[in-house]
Amino acid sequence: MNKLDKRVYGVIGISSIMANWNADFSGNPKSLSNGEIFGSDKALKYTMKKKWDEEDKKVLYLKSYIISDNGYLIPRTLKERYEQIFDTELKNEKTGESEKVLKNLFSAIDVKNFGATFAEAGNNIAITGAVQFSQGMNKFEDPVANDQPILSPFRDPKAKEKSKTEEDAKSSTLGTKIVSEEAHYFYSFVVNPLAYNGYEELGVTEGYTEDDFKEFKDAAIKSATGFDTNSKKGAENEFSLFVETDLDLYLPNLAELIKFEKREDDNSKHKIIFKDSGILENRDEIIDIEIYYNDAVLELVDFPASAKLFNIYTGRELGEK
Repeated sequence: MNKLDKRVYGVIGISSIMANWNADFSGNPKSLSNGEIFGSDKALKYTMKKKWDEEDKKVLYLKSYIISDNGYLIPRTLKERYEQIFDTELKNEKTGESEKVLKNLFSAIDVKNFGATFAEAGNNIAITGAVQFSQGMNKFEDPVANDQPILSPFRDPKAKEKSKTEEDAKSSTLGTKIVSEEAHYFYSFVVNPLAYNGYEELGVTEGYTEDDFKEFKDAAIKSATGFDTNSKKGAENEFSLFVETDLDLYLPNLAELIKFEKREDDNSKHKIIFKDSGILENRDEIIDIEIYYNDAVLELVDFPASAKLFNIYTGRELGEK
């Protein structure tokens, strides 16, 4: 396998229309103390891991379940998940097997991209991932949260104890679904193939390869769109920017340079505006720029003229016949 010989900087954009891309513990869209809505990197990574898991790739950090001895459905421990996907048993703390553990960890696609913290059976391993994300800030002005009462088809058997009237006791239980009417989240990311140099010297990995990046890139374009749950139906990948550069070029958080301007009416498009295209123009250190986006509803403004444009759903280069 060929090791990736370039850095990649980019931005992933997620649209959330009548959906809740990342909820806090109250069920509301996650927000800062000033009310600004954002999505955590964990929300985006989760959709990527689910995509890889559905493709039968090894994914370590994903919740799975067992039936306990007393009959309860419970999540696996990290040790149990490790032993499940690698079909091996972790030895006790007195028998060192860090080399084997590291090789197994690097064979999991989520660890290969995002790194790992693994403290089990005497192993104390922390791997900084080759792929690092910022938090995904919402760029849509004045997002509105919408509370939708949900009527259950079942009566709460304890309702009579808790209610004041007989009518309340006869009622079905009530829940609430909270969604954003519209929000647009933008995550910055960087892929650093040099992150695993020390582990290559130990002989436990071949490093971050072109195939690893290909898997990440595919997930960065498709994973949110393909992830269907009740709360996230309506959350989709709408934009992905990939800037391939020399290994010694360092770029800032590109999502900070993105401005989102909502459309004026139903006949126009939202605008994604790049506020400093000069940072990517006419630089020998930049190898290639690709942008995948939903061109049916989005218009790109002031992005580098050299960028290759693709439809994010079909993968076809725009302008091709």
